[in-house]
Formats: sequence, structure tokens, C-alpha cells
Amino acid sequence: MRNIDSIIFDLGGVILNIDNKRTEREFVALGAKDFGLYFGHGHAASFFKDYEVGKISDEQFVSDLKKMINVDLTDELIINAWNALLMDFPPERIELLKSIREKYRLLLFSNTNSLHMEAVRKIFREAFGGQDLDDLFDKAYYSHILGMRKPDKEPFQLIARENGLDPSRTLFVDDALVNVNGAELAGLKGFYLPPGITIMDVRW
Repeated sequence: MRNIDSIIFDLGGVILNIDNKRTEREFVALGAKDFGLYFGHGHAASFFKDYEVGKISDEQFVSDLKKMINVDLTDELIINAWNALLMDFPPERIELLKSIREKYRLLLFSNTNSLHMEAVRKIFREAFGGQDLDDLFDKAYYSHILGMRKPDKEPFQLIARENGLDPSRTLFVDDALVNVNGAELAGLKGFYLPPGITIMDVRW
């Protein structure tokens, strides 16, 4: 990557394998026939967005989900279905991040929520001998903690400012084009990973 000294990575679909359809299928199987209308890649409706920026608690989110699907289920079933989209961290991607950290400052910026992050951290610890996901990066940012989410330009501006990044020399990598566009509006260089392409296919 020429004229780049810092890279901000998305998490889901870039480093962590995810499949939104798995969560949709789980909820449909539980009786939520129209779940796909409210939840999907690159967009979310109503309280999903509130949850991603930390405006509502886990308990409120689960309660709202129950009301939305209008099916009497336990919290455990709801949470397991919600987390079904989270899959695995391919070891070669983790090794790649460790190797390119010698050349670039690496940061993470993910639209996520506390229930997903609890599960994600467990997946990572179990796969990599108790290591902490955040240790792969100079700084990790999660929307539910930051209080802002992609594709808004403000969180990109804040991340650049807090870390002394030159936006023109900072690359943002995401598998959702709308988020890449948001980064570019903030002055960063955007890199879109289309379906079928992974960070292993890029010459860093």
C-alpha cells in the first residue's frame, strides 16, 4: 500500500467470518417470520441502531426483540439466535495482522453491540489460547462504547483525531460499501472488500 501508514479494519466480514443469514434463519425457525425485514448487512432498523450505539441495555434490546417477533421465548434462546451469525477467526488472517503491524499502525472500528462482543471475545480466546482480540491493534473502537456508528463521518474524524492519524495516509477496510463511503467523506482512503475477496487477497 503506497502512501499509507495506518489502517483501520472493520471486524465482521473482514477479520471475523460472519453470516447474517444464520441469525435470520434462527429467528425464523423460532417463529419470527419477518425478521429479515428488520435486520441485514449494512443496514438495521429502529432499536437495532440504538443498541449499536449503546443507547439501550442488553435487557432492553432482548425485550424489544421479543416484542418485534411476537413469540414467547426465553432470553437464552433470543441471545443464542442473535449470536448465531458469529462464526470463526481464520488463523491466517490473524497472522497477517500480526505481520503487517510491523509496517502500519493498525486500528479496529466495528459496528457492534455488547452481546455480540461478549461472544466474539470468547470465540477469539478459545481459538487463540486466551489471547485478547484488542491486542492485535494499537486501538480498538466499538460503536456501542463509542456512541457512534458507521457510516457517519464523525466517528472516523474522532478516531483520526484521537490517534494523531493523517486521514490522507489512513486506509479504512470494510466489506460494506456504505461504510467505506462514510470513511471517504471523512477524508480517509477507503478500501471495499467485495464478496469473495478477503484481506488475504490484498497486497499489503
